Amino acid sequence: MPQEPYELTDGYYFPVSPLLLFPRTKGKFGVYVKINEQYRLYAHPDEPFNEEQRRKLYENGVTEVYVLGKQRRQFQNYLETHLGGVLDNDNLPMKERSKVFYNVSASIMRETFESRLPGTLDKERFERILNMVTASTRFLLKGGSIKSLAKFISHDYKTYSHCVHVFVFTSAILQTFGLEEEAITQAGMGAMLHDIGKTVIPKEILNKNGSLTLQEREVVQTHPVKGVALCSQMPLSQEAINVILFHHEKLDGTGYPAGLASEAIPLAVRASSLADVYDALTTDRPYAQARSPFEALSTMRDEMTTALDQEVLKRLVMVLSGAAVI
Repeated sequence: MPQEPYELTDGYYFPVSPLLLFPRTKGKFGVYVKINEQYRLYAHPDEPFNEEQRRKLYENGVTEVYVLGKQRRQFQNYLETHLGGVLDNDNLPMKERSKVFYNVSASIMRETFESRLPGTLDKERFERILNMVTASTRFLLKGGSIKSLAKFISHDYKTYSHCVHVFVFTSAILQTFGLEEEAITQAGMGAMLHDIGKTVIPKEILNKNGSLTLQEREVVQTHPVKGVALCSQMPLSQEAINVILFHHEKLDGTGYPAGLASEAIPLAVRASSLADVYDALTTDRPYAQARSPFEALSTMRDEMTTALDQEVLKRLVMVLSGAAVI
């Protein structure tokens, strides 16, 4: 499992960097400092945090402040609201920004896939995902971000974390082709939502140990079409829709749902489908153990030559090599 970015300490409080608290902003959580092993309130909930408060912390050598564990949700909401500012803050170490990105993105997607109303994607949640993807894309294009994120990528498969991983890898691959940030953002939105259709697939099929029956496989293969249907009322670009609908297409025409082949499959789809396969191979699933990155890439090169775009695969190898993942 990935490291929890904000683990509870002392039972009731968890530490955060003061750099995550933006002047002239406020959250529904109190900020505490630790003095002589005692937690003392430094800023009240709903009190705008000001520059003078942060300067005093810096002057006194305070590198961590604390938030009550029971106010974790409020702090998460604050980070989500100010995600762009956090990720663009070059004064904040890359490791800390990576924690925030993974924590916020995984939290939003977990809510999306484990909602009490499965099979729905309301406008509010859609906008939260869009804002998160938009705020994160520039960060993912920064040098060193993928390497920093690698330690948080879990090898225990969860649909919501899988979507985050596919977003990360897709963005990194497309950057090597020199695409504009907006194009990468749109593809990233599709990557983040590529498996949204699985929210209407019975869990007993998705979580089944062992091989699926032909009928069960046919049910699973409806998830791209169902995913597009779930997003039909949302303002998605054609690039994002393509990724959701076609991420299981293969270059040799043996994929689904349309049996597209070769150049008929857009570049963004080829990148996301390859990222999808890579993450699936490197995570534990009910029917298969995780492979190492090297084993997964070797399998994709040697056994999926006609199905996957090998030039895109070379780009993924380049990205992972640069991040010291392989």
